[in-house]
Amino acid sequence: MARINPDFAKEIFKYGNDDFNACYNCGNCTAVCSLSDKDNSFPRKMVRATVLGLDEKITSSLDPWLCYYCGDCATTCPRQANPGELMMSLRRWLTAKYDWTGLSGLMYKSLFFSLFSFIAVAIAVILFSAQLSFNTEAIMHFGHQFEMWAIIAVFTLIITPNLARMWWFVILKPDIKVKFKTYFREFKELLIHMFTQKRTLGCDDSQTRWFMHLVLVFGYLALLFTTVVLDWFGTENLFIILLGYVESIAILVITFIFVIGRIKQNREVNKFSQPSDWFFVIWLFLLGFTAFIVRGFIDLSIIETNLWLYLFHLIVLVQWALIIVPFGKWTHFLYRSFAMYFEKVKQAL
Repeated sequence: MARINPDFAKEIFKYGNDDFNACYNCGNCTAVCSLSDKDNSFPRKMVRATVLGLDEKITSSLDPWLCYYCGDCATTCPRQANPGELMMSLRRWLTAKYDWTGLSGLMYKSLFFSLFSFIAVAIAVILFSAQLSFNTEAIMHFGHQFEMWAIIAVFTLIITPNLARMWWFVILKPDIKVKFKTYFREFKELLIHMFTQKRTLGCDDSQTRWFMHLVLVFGYLALLFTTVVLDWFGTENLFIILLGYVESIAILVITFIFVIGRIKQNREVNKFSQPSDWFFVIWLFLLGFTAFIVRGFIDLSIIETNLWLYLFHLIVLVQWALIIVPFGKWTHFLYRSFAMYFEKVKQAL
């Protein structure tokens, strides 16, 4: 028997959407959704579950992640219930639900806590740099080491346990019997969606949006590899240097387009931006921009006299690695990919 949580609607209000109670279950949103099918009648199903307070049903569902928010459901809703934004709000809520630390929920619900976290990290970086007597070589060495160890620590201590919690909620707790070999057989589905986000192509506004996300994903992952593994800031290899410039420019261009879109609110997906949405695109833009400028200063041999620039880059990098990646919108990319994988595993039964 389903348990009803009468306070669930109030909880979702804190994550964004507060219009879903206007829904009178006409089903128009499902009818116009190009990704909805007989097995996934979203967003209608999720709207009803939210209105009724069926939080356990939503926790075990993959539907919020299967939506790519093209906005058709919102523009055609006769009640302006904004079902697409509700799906986005549910993704934020689920991110907080998966997070064992509880920090994701605080980030999403409290702008003050988010800003405090960013400021605290910035102060910590500056104080640490002071401990190193603002020595350029020592600080840049720390920055390179930090990137490597932060990746390991964040994925080991936060991301992996959270993915395990997601697995528990959608597969184990509902007692879905999946053979061990099925996970291996369908693992390619995880890689395909993680690197291509191919399901976006099923949306009516697909081509341009899919291409921009593809460039952003590969640009970000490539720059991460170039910086951490190939030591972009320390190398003298011309090919690696040029490769890093190209990757950072790709990130700059795509994130700039995203920022402008949110400012102009030129598409449905941009009309209800939450602080977490802004933090993601602005910090990713700053990450690419400062990395580009730092490498330029290195090539011009003026980084020694402009340590402030690298410190700014390092602050952005540490904020990105310790706040946005484990607790912010970056995780949506990961959870969505695993949702596609888990959906494929369930279909294989």
